Amino acid sequence: MATPSGELSARTLMSCFLRCYLVGAAFNTRGLQHVGLAYAMEPGLVRLYPDPAVRNEVFERYLKLYNTHFFWTPLLVGLFLSLEEKIAQGLAPAEMLDNVKTTTAFTLSAIGDTFFSASVMGLWGISAACLAASGRYSLLLAAAAVLFVTAQVFKAITFRTGYREGFQVLRRLKRWDLVNLGRRIKMANAVLLAVFWILARPRGETGSALADAALIGILAAWAATRPSVAREVALLVLAAGWIFARSMWPA
Repeated sequence: MATPSGELSARTLMSCFLRCYLVGAAFNTRGLQHVGLAYAMEPGLVRLYPDPAVRNEVFERYLKLYNTHFFWTPLLVGLFLSLEEKIAQGLAPAEMLDNVKTTTAFTLSAIGDTFFSASVMGLWGISAACLAASGRYSLLLAAAAVLFVTAQVFKAITFRTGYREGFQVLRRLKRWDLVNLGRRIKMANAVLLAVFWILARPRGETGSALADAALIGILAAWAATRPSVAREVALLVLAAGWIFARSMWPA
């Protein structure tokens, strides 16, 4: 193994981080995000492995099946760079990265889908709908700007933490308990969904709005806490409950 030319510079790390935003640009059915991952790792690998022949062998580790949630890509790239430094210095075997890369990526992908896509992004979507329905467009734009900046800061911090802590960052993520936190956010989404139902009703049509909102909130919360229940069943119960509520409290 070639001797590394030193620790990665801030410029190299910044280049790797910015390339994380393009990880899905070459998505394909063979390796999913593997081309994007290799592209994000390239500046660091060029620095760590000056010998092109050795570097070509190292690239093989990143041209295998790889896929994860895009919010976790910076963290994983930082983690992989940290491991590559140790591998290049002879402090860790190359097999260490091969054995855990795919497992870690797919595990974080599942957590990302549950927490970010199904919970946090849902919270933002319903909150934005509530603000729009209430006519608070300035607050909506401000919230969108703040959340956009927050997302970029999150990616930068997790990239830095992954690079500095290596595999220790996975223990930190376990303590965050994001799966259970995502369930609580889904409960909040259920409440916001009921609020949106009330806000979206035309003025003057208040007959069954509260009953409808209560029904929607209860069923949404029930569906959020019972993932084993088929969505079709929840939809049928919602429709039956809505028909019953409309018959009891006509508009």
